[in-house]
Amino acid sequence: MPGPILHAGAVVTCAHGGMATPSAPMPRVLVSAMPVATLPAPYLVAGCAFVPPAGNGPCVSAQWTIGSVRVLVSGQPVVLATGLATCVPTATPLLPVSGQTRVLAT
Repeated sequence: MPGPILHAGAVVTCAHGGMATPSAPMPRVLVSAMPVATLPAPYLVAGCAFVPPAGNGPCVSAQWTIGSVRVLVSGQPVVLATGLATCVPTATPLLPVSGQTRVLAT
């Protein structure tokens, strides 16, 4: 499914409101003057307010599992706002809130 490419400045949150940022954006390709995020690099989550009764802790990182199938940066698929990511250890999704809308990929 086509969607906007996520970059380092995009606002992405975990399902509990924690802010997520790419751990290793690719500085060779810029979108809206910001480096793009690629699928293999995990996102780091800060400020997750979830305190579960089971004790598995708040969201600390997330991994994108579905991204672009046609647009690659250094051989790695770019992350799309329509993609799918799962937080660790809670297994909840990441939610792209805002970002650039000019560059779309499939």
